[in-house]
Amino acid sequence: MKICNFTKNQVSMKKINLYIYASLVSVLLLSCGSNKSSKGNSVASVTTNTTIAVPDFNADSAYHYVAQQVEFGPRVPNTSEHDKCADFLVEKLKGFVAKVYRQDFDAIAFDGTILKSSNIIGAYKPESNKRIALFAHWDTRPWADNDKEASNRKKPVLGANDGASGVGVLLEIARNIQLVEPTLGIDIILFDSEDYGAHQDYTGRQPLDENNWCLGSQYWSRVPHVPNYRARFGILLDMVGAKEATFYYEGYSKHYAKNILEKVWNQGIQLGYGNYFIKRDGGAIIDDHLYVNAIANIRTIDIIPFYPNNRDSSFGSRWHTVNDDMSGIDRTTLKAVGQTVMTTIYNEQ
Repeated sequence: MKICNFTKNQVSMKKINLYIYASLVSVLLLSCGSNKSSKGNSVASVTTNTTIAVPDFNADSAYHYVAQQVEFGPRVPNTSEHDKCADFLVEKLKGFVAKVYRQDFDAIAFDGTILKSSNIIGAYKPESNKRIALFAHWDTRPWADNDKEASNRKKPVLGANDGASGVGVLLEIARNIQLVEPTLGIDIILFDSEDYGAHQDYTGRQPLDENNWCLGSQYWSRVPHVPNYRARFGILLDMVGAKEATFYYEGYSKHYAKNILEKVWNQGIQLGYGNYFIKRDGGAIIDDHLYVNAIANIRTIDIIPFYPNNRDSSFGSRWHTVNDDMSGIDRTTLKAVGQTVMTTIYNEQ
């Protein structure tokens, strides 16, 4: 995916804080720019403390949105596939939300490459001061550098799970927001250039640090799509489509937004998804939420898989390989995550 995040699986909090505040200056991000459709589905009544009408998250629809992105091919910055997918996402959001912002910017990658990048934001109730931010990254990894086959490690990643799954879930949530009005304003924020961190075999002269990942969220956190942007909290979705995925408490989410983490996990368990939402600690991951917390000061959690017994990667066997394709996407996982997030935001008053 992206996952830009990584320090690789687990990182000490002290180390990342030093990187965030000491070397953020070295990540140069330049320029910027700015700137309904589907018919309804059935509405279900979900009971929490009070009975709130929450739409039924349609996993088939989310799966379709994932597949539409994958059809473009790898969405690597500076490619035509990337540009076409950006246009698609902008037009799709225009059909669902009140206002769409396209935040174009140049990011400087770890090796000095200028990445033509676009953060894409869809705002529902843009006039409201009471807001929730939902995040995902939409770009894909330029290299399958975790693939078992050495011959594949310079090939781009298709990114069905690592990128497209989170976006697919958010597009389905946006479709439902258009049909059934939540109380708070909602922002769907799609980050670019998250997954362009250095190749595992990088031996270049440029010194590296963890901040060579997540360039879109670093830019947005310093230059949001509207001045003085605030949100009650944020939820980041990253790789949320794999079969039998398990989501543990992520370390930085727990550090910055423990009450939000517990709220979402409790909601998922209440809905019957306790086999997905595991109330145990996983790794601390450098992902987009870290910069939203540390720079934008918006309490944000990361729903990201953690497989403690997987020998290939704690992110799963398909992570950063050529096998991250539609065959690895499971509708039941999309449903578990999507319904949980949607129920959470509809219950906010």
